[in-house]
Amino acid sequence: MDQQKMGMFISELRKKNKLTKKELVNMLEIMDTSVFKWEGLV
Repeated sequence: MDQQKMGMFISELRKKNKLTKKELVNMLEIMDTSVFKWEGLV
């Protein structure tokens, strides 16, 4: 899966589960810049 598709996939799953980016960051215990970077590739 290329980076753009992965970003779209993460974004779609997050939205489907009604999570904000901050909530996802807290759940995964990762840096907030990671999610913004992943979804920014979309």
